[in-house]
Amino acid sequence: MKLSNRGLIPVIFGLLAMQSPRSEAVTPGSVPFMPNNHGKSITTPTAWGASNNVVFVGAGGTSPSPYYHSSDGAAVVGFGVGDPVKNLALTCTLISIDLTQWQEYSSAFHLYRDLGDGGAVGAGVENVMLTSGGDSGKSLYVVYSRGVQNEKYFNKNTNATKLHYSVGAGTGRFGEKSPEDIASGKGKNGTYVFGNISYEIADSFNLITDWNGLNLNAGVSKSFSIGTIPFSLSFGVADLTKNSGDGSRFVFAGGYGFKL
Repeated sequence: MKLSNRGLIPVIFGLLAMQSPRSEAVTPGSVPFMPNNHGKSITTPTAWGASNNVVFVGAGGTSPSPYYHSSDGAAVVGFGVGDPVKNLALTCTLISIDLTQWQEYSSAFHLYRDLGDGGAVGAGVENVMLTSGGDSGKSLYVVYSRGVQNEKYFNKNTNATKLHYSVGAGTGRFGEKSPEDIASGKGKNGTYVFGNISYEIADSFNLITDWNGLNLNAGVSKSFSIGTIPFSLSFGVADLTKNSGDGSRFVFAGGYGFKL
């Protein structure tokens, strides 16, 4: 039986949300405080993205898939162009949603602007299928993200704020429940509004919770460098409520990037 990718899509776009401004470029103690470099979401978009000729690759998965007893995974490769501080930046992503036969591909596009006050605003489209297959339609969204500007949340060691949040609204996966959810009596629609909050713990990683329009999720994310190459890892538990799915599940994602 072929797995559904409805439970996989949020995990992959949580991986894309790992992209954020580099706080090292900020003068220590300057205002606004930049977001830190760790991931800030498990299954929802953030306004920040890749830019300035950054290329990234990664993979993610879920175990088990909702309403299935098997695990599933996907891989991504993408790049960012433009300068979000001077004008706009665009993040473009190619996603393989079939790691068994590598025959199903989709794409995503995210346009965003840095507002210069620790915040950013973005809009995008996810899961634009490039091949046949896939059981999830495309989703459109808008999102606002901000690193909280308060001295008590400022990390002097990294020149960045510890506390971040995003709020947005979207179509598709942000409010449309699966046929399995509907058949299980969980209703047809979610909130179509999503959000996330992340806080840095022990100067080492972000503790994250997010609501993706259908369910509550929680996890951790850490970014680190090996040599000059930055890596990001995120782990979490999805579907913490009975609002969708058939139980909680483990989700994970990892990736690295480099500048051309």
